[in-house]
Amino acid sequence: MTRFAPMTALLAVLAAPALAETVNITPDMSSVTVPVPGGEVEISRIQDESAVIEGEFARIARPCPDFCIQPMTPAEGVRTVGELEVLAALQDPNTLVVDGRVRPDWQTGTIPGAINMPYTEMADELHELGCTPDFEGFICDAEVVPNLVMFCNGPWCGQSPAAIRRIIEAGYPAEKIAYYRWGMQGWRMLGLTVAGGGEG
Repeated sequence: MTRFAPMTALLAVLAAPALAETVNITPDMSSVTVPVPGGEVEISRIQDESAVIEGEFARIARPCPDFCIQPMTPAEGVRTVGELEVLAALQDPNTLVVDGRVRPDWQTGTIPGAINMPYTEMADELHELGCTPDFEGFICDAEVVPNLVMFCNGPWCGQSPAAIRRIIEAGYPAEKIAYYRWGMQGWRMLGLTVAGGGEG
């Protein structure tokens, strides 16, 4: 009877379900740590493989107007980016990730490390980004101002595209701006860490 014990153990191992792989960001990256006011936040993906989007971001039919599908590029010279570029930007001291949503939207949760500059105010606040006020807007020296990655609720949200167009018109260089078109809907769809708007 003992001579069959190794075979029985082998069959038990083969019959056992394979262990689930970690839900990584990329094959070689399970998480990213980003600086936030008061410390650091680790961004990873939700490990529950049965998790689904719930609440407002699960809605797929929104009336247009106001919730019309946005173009891939909101203004000439602005590049569109995805989640990996946003993660890289969060770790780059020369780049700001900007949540362009109004404060009630921002308070529902944001990308950790992002700052909130509502689209309704941003074009008037460019001095906070290193621009100098001028009679007709701002002077924004491309050598001085930070790179920006801007986002809002998703591809049906016009808040960050409006902010992008407004700040370019006010003097911000388009080549210093990137647009994360998938915004919070895409971020949540991928199960990435969300910070409370007040904690961000």
